[in-house]
Amino acid sequence: MKTALYSSILFLFLSIPSFACTSVIVSGKNTKDGKAVMYKHRDSKCQDVAVAYFQGEKYRLMGIVNADWRTNPPKGVPAGTGEVWAGENETGFAIMNTATYDLKDDDVPAELMDREGVFMYRALEICATLEDFETYLDTLSRPMYVEANFGVIDAQGGAAYYEVNNHKWVKYDVNKEPLGYRVVTNFTMTGREEDRKGVDRYIKAHKILASTYVPMQEWDHTFFIKNISCSGKPILRDITSCAVVFEGNIMWASLGKPDQVPCLPYKL
Repeated sequence: MKTALYSSILFLFLSIPSFACTSVIVSGKNTKDGKAVMYKHRDSKCQDVAVAYFQGEKYRLMGIVNADWRTNPPKGVPAGTGEVWAGENETGFAIMNTATYDLKDDDVPAELMDREGVFMYRALEICATLEDFETYLDTLSRPMYVEANFGVIDAQGGAAYYEVNNHKWVKYDVNKEPLGYRVVTNFTMTGREEDRKGVDRYIKAHKILASTYVPMQEWDHTFFIKNISCSGKPILRDITSCAVVFEGNIMWASLGKPDQVPCLPYKL
């Protein structure tokens, strides 16, 4: 996170896209058990979500799915193809995404885009580490049909965000963040500044974290759900569909409006 960026965008008020999320990764260097914590507050037009379990090509995995994913897959993707919007596999590798609107730099038709759910399912079934994920990024055929920030943590202490479009990617190592964590919403550091979305949520999440009296070692699922997901507008909105926090080998998920439904643990 660059302080200069945070200071320069305070005056911006951007429209909220139909698919928008607020996320945080905390480095394991600053947590109680030495393991990274990853949080995602999901906003989506699809309000009917569930946790599903899969046997992937290499690893068993679980993740947040749209309830109609089996019958209403992305265009061009066979029905029944795995699709998750945040998930973890049996090795402790976990991944999530936030949509971006400032990275696409090609003429790939819009109807072929938004494959992030399929992209993350594939990562979960074959990746165990950040290094595996980077190999996946390097070897996946182009275009990749995605435009997103991907947050990734693994059981070896890896924690990073990746800005990814159809042809390239950039990594931000959360273990090197001066604050010990990184906040990401719906814009990137390398994309077009005029197309940034979610700046208001980025600012609010930063303010919440900077002003809390709770030590970073205690930033767990309860902390994120209570203090960020339930903090009201602009983070908690009509299109909020769930919130999920990855702590070690447990995925905590509030399936629905986080201020109305409990956060429950899920484990492989």
